[in-house]
Amino acid sequence: MTKIDLSDVIEMATCSDPGQVRTNNEDSVLANPQLGLAVLADGMGGYNAGEVASSMATAVLGCELEHAFEIHPPHQLSGDGRTWANAALIDRVAKTNAAIYHAAISNTKYNGMGTTLVMVQFFDNRMAVAHIGDSRLYRLRDGELSQVTHDHSLLQEQIDSGLITPEQARFSQNKNLVTRAMGVDADVDTELAEHAVLPGDIYLLCSDGLNDMVEDEEIALTLSSLSANLPLCAQQLVDMANDSGGRDNVSVILVKIKQPFPAPEMTSGWKERVQSWFS
Repeated sequence: MTKIDLSDVIEMATCSDPGQVRTNNEDSVLANPQLGLAVLADGMGGYNAGEVASSMATAVLGCELEHAFEIHPPHQLSGDGRTWANAALIDRVAKTNAAIYHAAISNTKYNGMGTTLVMVQFFDNRMAVAHIGDSRLYRLRDGELSQVTHDHSLLQEQIDSGLITPEQARFSQNKNLVTRAMGVDADVDTELAEHAVLPGDIYLLCSDGLNDMVEDEEIALTLSSLSANLPLCAQQLVDMANDSGGRDNVSVILVKIKQPFPAPEMTSGWKERVQSWFS
């Protein structure tokens, strides 16, 4: 199989910072434009445990998915009709969750550690999104910013139930209480979605250290004005969070879709072989 290389059609940039209050950075980011993979994790737990959990999440998922897509291309259909990208993300997230959980219960220093996760795999003019917790994925398209993921948090549940308004939520003391996280239980409920992407789209993966400090309108303006220089844009977003107080670690991954990237056509012989695997 021809190795995936999307580096000519997808550009990525990352920036991660401890913030203005905390001394250590428990966020972890991974960007692999060749594979079309971006992973961001925001760790939690005791001393250094959050850093361990988030680092495990990005490292294990990066390695596992690179290997998975060497076996089958992400656009290929699996036995249950899903794309291999979706099947691989669900399977590898479950395995990574188990690895973090077992590390936590086998070492007292890591008891209770966990991490959020937001991850995107690009393929065939689409993206598969895996999401756990309150780290977010945004999309800027034609100048309009939209939040792609839906927070798994107590605060979001209160908003959804009508107990508080989004405006009131900005001043809530419950911002950091997530209802889902990797590594805290033997099994994890991963939210998975698939979306079409278009040339010109800008995608932002971020920890809550950004969106808790910077309004969506300011994020949209920054993405629109600095998208021609993705590394500068990423740094500017982090600087804005720090200038607003930087109460938490802040991390961003930016992804720019430069050109369409349809999956290569399979030859008839290859199609027959693939179909035979699942018949």
